[in-house]
Amino acid sequence: MKKISCVFIVSILAAFSFGAEKPLRPVHTYSIVALDKATGQLGAAVQSHWFSVGALVPWVEAGVGAVATQSFVEPSYGPLGLELMKVGKRADDALATLVRADKNEAVRQVAMVDARGIAAAHTGGSCIDEAGHVVGDGFSCQANMMLKPTVWKAMAQAFETTKGELADRLIAALEAAEREGGDVRGRQSAAIIVVKGKSSGVWWRDRVYDLRIEDHPAPVPELKRLLKLNKAYNHMNQGDEYMTENRTAEAMKEYTKGMEIYPDNPEMIFWPAVTLASTGKVEDSLPLFKKVFAVDPNWALLLQRLPKAGQFPKDEKLMKRILMVAK
Repeated sequence: MKKISCVFIVSILAAFSFGAEKPLRPVHTYSIVALDKATGQLGAAVQSHWFSVGALVPWVEAGVGAVATQSFVEPSYGPLGLELMKVGKRADDALATLVRADKNEAVRQVAMVDARGIAAAHTGGSCIDEAGHVVGDGFSCQANMMLKPTVWKAMAQAFETTKGELADRLIAALEAAEREGGDVRGRQSAAIIVVKGKSSGVWWRDRVYDLRIEDHPAPVPELKRLLKLNKAYNHMNQGDEYMTENRTAEAMKEYTKGMEIYPDNPEMIFWPAVTLASTGKVEDSLPLFKKVFAVDPNWALLLQRLPKAGQFPKDEKLMKRILMVAK
């Protein structure tokens, strides 16, 4: 384990001493932090009757861990918890270190999970009822100000029984909380962050999903909708990467997956059509181009700009053949 400097310990203590006499209001409600042991992905998801919950509650770093800090929220638990785990502390030890240094631990609710799958949670004795948490194998669900004391257990059950990738299981936990009655105040915002299993050293490249619903009458369904769209664009982005490597067959597979997930989005149709036409499969591309041009003729204008940028063959006969379907 890396040695933790005295300066770092002092910074932790200072973080909780500053403004400690005036904790923030209880802006956050239910959340989950988790590790996917199959992929190594780490993630956190949260919902609250408060504006922009994603700005404070979830903190996740690839290869390190995930933190959710809520109730009378102290944001420093996020970056400090990740730093402690990064230098070698287990999630439970990191959480205990920060709780001991916090003068207002009684009003905090915090959960952490590390890249080894060790999870821990703290629900202070003065958190507003209904409040509690459940720590499972590689995850923790926690909630405060709930309508019923069954919310966090329902979240855990949903997470453990749902199939799919980590993001799907996190969303399932949020949906389960809503079915149990959720926040006694209602609902307003939600967020999800999922990162890759191994760090690239560049944090933004490690984000698989990073979505926020800042203000919405039904934030969890809206978050789920955006997650679906994000999945489609992830396939499109992977297709683009394959195209830069001249791996056309692999690119088309990714583009097709994107179209299947979100078939009504013209962006998902246009670029596969461009790829097909560029690689000699013109007849296969024409139905796709026709569908896109029918949605908005400006897609035809964009197509005509691609040859100059080197993104489409400089072939006037080919261009004319495609543009015919726009009429």
